[in-house]
Amino acid sequence: MDLSVQLGNQSYPDWFTGLKNLPQNFDLIIVGAGISGCVFAEQASRRYNLKSLMIDKRNHIGGNCYDFINRYGIRVSQYGVHLFHTKFSRVWKYVNNFSEWIPYEHRVKGNIMVGSEYRMVPIPPSQNTINVLFGADVSNEIEMEDWLNSRRVPTEKPRNGEESALARSGEELYNAIFKHYTKKQWDKWPKELDASVLARIPVRTNTDDRYFTDPFQALPKEGYTKIFENMVLEDPNITIRLCVDYFNVRGELPESNLLVFTGPIDSYYSSLGLPKLEYRSLKFEEEYHEPEDGYHQSCLQLNYPGEEVEYTRIVEYKHKPNQPKDALRRRGTVIFKEYSCDEGEPYYPVPNPENRGLYEKYKEMASKENKVCFVGRLASYKYFNMDQAFLNALEMFDEFFSRSSSFRTHLGEGDGPK
Repeated sequence: MDLSVQLGNQSYPDWFTGLKNLPQNFDLIIVGAGISGCVFAEQASRRYNLKSLMIDKRNHIGGNCYDFINRYGIRVSQYGVHLFHTKFSRVWKYVNNFSEWIPYEHRVKGNIMVGSEYRMVPIPPSQNTINVLFGADVSNEIEMEDWLNSRRVPTEKPRNGEESALARSGEELYNAIFKHYTKKQWDKWPKELDASVLARIPVRTNTDDRYFTDPFQALPKEGYTKIFENMVLEDPNITIRLCVDYFNVRGELPESNLLVFTGPIDSYYSSLGLPKLEYRSLKFEEEYHEPEDGYHQSCLQLNYPGEEVEYTRIVEYKHKPNQPKDALRRRGTVIFKEYSCDEGEPYYPVPNPENRGLYEKYKEMASKENKVCFVGRLASYKYFNMDQAFLNALEMFDEFFSRSSSFRTHLGEGDGPK
């Protein structure tokens, strides 16, 4: 990805001065300036007037939500497309404190190779999907259910991703949409993964082509980074230091009453020599185009579930309605071909029995730590949607600072790779 120009965001020079000229004591030291870290810092300041030092090894705040305006005037996301949606009213109310929002319902298309040509269909699969791919000619939910039932492979309790997908979709849809996409995304066949992985993508009996069905779906008017700036930028109780790796400076940090750790839980205990948890990462191949109509493809996200190409999807951010107006007037556009890989930033925990068992060992050790709080998707070894990450941080803050065993919302499974 071209990072030579990153416009549209704010920062201060002292963010990049390392640990120089810091007070000797803070109430909280927060490792990570993403969703969880910023929520803890903001809540600690607003509710209890507590002072936080927030450090991050990256050169920006916002974690994986970070976006910016590139050299072509288009707002893009450095770590892949992010789409806010939620059913949690507390989260929706909270994020509205920090941004104006533009209504947006995400729709994903899939380019499926049939014979020697692509056919574009809605994902998740719905009536239109099977009509285009298989000439099913279904026109209502009863016919769709009948079509699926004649192909499903019933399993009382699916033991893995393959059994889960076959039980919901049947072999034709499984082969066309789920099987090879899963292999590309996880470098494991569906039968090597937990049943929950394939259960994340529904098979619909109606014609609803929205990717999400949550009641609150929108994009921040000025991008995601602005949310985090509005959370922490002007707060005198929050000190930020970037390009600071916790593991390089942990012995030099100021004193604090609490360490909030939002990084990978296995990295916190790396000195013990325990095995590492398994993650999948992403790499992006950027291309600039000048199509006559200004767009490379007809939608923001176009998935490629088949084995004929190595990338999993192409994202064209120009389709997002929160783009600067100048971006829409220009002919040029950028696309990002997305590849799943083993090396790089940890994006997706790999859910299988071995990793789950290892995480439980780390979780047990973390529960015995004094004055350390592990928060977020990496610390929990669980994929969170954005709204789940916000709610998890809010509820963990409530729980820790109230010192009560308050009820924590069951978040369910995140969407995972789109």
